[in-house]
Amino acid sequence: MMHKISALAVTLLFSAGVFAAAADNVSVQDPYVRLAPPGAPATGAFMVLKNAGDKDVKVVKAENSLSKVTELHTHVNDGGVMKMRPVQSIDIKAKGETVLKPGGLHVMLIDLKAPMQEGNVVPITLTFDDGSSKKVEAKVVRPTAPGMPMDHGKH
Repeated sequence: MMHKISALAVTLLFSAGVFAAAADNVSVQDPYVRLAPPGAPATGAFMVLKNAGDKDVKVVKAENSLSKVTELHTHVNDGGVMKMRPVQSIDIKAKGETVLKPGGLHVMLIDLKAPMQEGNVVPITLTFDDGSSKKVEAKVVRPTAPGMPMDHGKH
């Protein structure tokens, strides 16, 4: 009986390595946090999420040390007025990418603990639907109109 249990345990251990964690398949490009004006209670983090895997994945949570609350958000048109709304997850299609940008999907940093400084780095941890996570270092940058520049020439 013990031999069967050991064989099963070894099989499960080796088969677990065959399935890559979502975090291993997702790369993050151009991460930044928009510099909040003095006294502003919140700001957003933006980036490009690329999924090199064969399965769709979801970001289900984001965490950071700069704010007391971190939420996944989007903008929706509500009777001609754009409003921010929390979302349960952010989908990244297999072999695809999802762009987090001003006016669209983003990570919302709410109830900032301290004033931000341009050039500082905000560590953000993204958690995926399989429980894996990825740490992202997003630089604080000053807003520009109409949105923040993103260098996609590196792709």
